[in-house]
Amino acid sequence: MDRCRPDAIVHLAALSGGVGLSMNHPATLLRDNVLMTLNVLEAARRFEVGKTIMTLSSGMYPANAPNPLKEGAIHEGYPHPSNASYAFAKRLVDISIKAYRTEYGMNVIGLIPNGIFGEHDSFNYEDASMLPALIRRFYENRHNESKIVIWGDGSPLREYTYSKDIARAYMWAFLHYDGEQVLNIGSTEEHSVKEIAYMIAEVMGIDKGRIDFDLSKPQGIQKKSTDNSMFVGMSGFCYTPFRTGLERTTRWFI
Repeated sequence: MDRCRPDAIVHLAALSGGVGLSMNHPATLLRDNVLMTLNVLEAARRFEVGKTIMTLSSGMYPANAPNPLKEGAIHEGYPHPSNASYAFAKRLVDISIKAYRTEYGMNVIGLIPNGIFGEHDSFNYEDASMLPALIRRFYENRHNESKIVIWGDGSPLREYTYSKDIARAYMWAFLHYDGEQVLNIGSTEEHSVKEIAYMIAEVMGIDKGRIDFDLSKPQGIQKKSTDNSMFVGMSGFCYTPFRTGLERTTRWFI
C-alpha cells in the first residue's frame, strides 16, 4: 500500500469453497477471512484510500431467514451449521463497513454476490465450490461407464452468477454507489443441483443415467434465494443466462 498508493480498493479475496472445506476447516475460514477484512480496512484508513469495496456472501444469511433473502436479514438468526464460521466472518464485513464509515468517514461499501462461476475458476477438488467440482468430475469420467456421484439428493436450489456479470456489477457500484447499505448483486436465476448436473452432462455429451445421488453425503442448505431488487432498481442490470455461462465455462475447462 505504501508503494502503490491506490485511489481505490476492490477487495474480493477470500478463503472459501465447498461444504467439505467449510466443515473441515472452520477455524481457518473464520480467522483468515476476519484478518483479511480488518487488514484491508486498516490499510485503506491509514493511506486515505478514496473508495473501498468489500465483499460479503449470500452464504452468510440465517438458515431460517425467509426467502428471498433481503439485506436487512443478515444478523437475524444463526447461519447454516455447515457454513457457520465463514458466515460469521462475512457478517462482520457489514459491521466493519458501518464502523469505519462512522468513526473515520471512509467511503467504504459492501456487495453481496451469490455463487460465482466462470472461466479461470478454481477446479481443485480440495476447495472448489459445487459447480466447478462437478464440471471437473464429469470431464474426468467422460470416457468411461462408471457412475458419476453427486453429494445429496440433488434437490437443493442454488443461484449462480456468471463471473463477468459480477465484474460489471462491481464496476457499476464503484462508479455509481456510495451508500452504507450492503447490496445483493447476484442473479436470481435458480436451479437445483440435479438440474445443474444434467446441464453439464448435456454440454459434455454424457449419458444422464450415469449420475448417482449419494444420500449419505451432506448437501448444505436447501434454498437461499436472494432479493436483488434494490441493486437492479438502481442499476437496471441485466444478467447472462445461466445456461449460456455454463456452456462457456465448461468449454473453456475442456
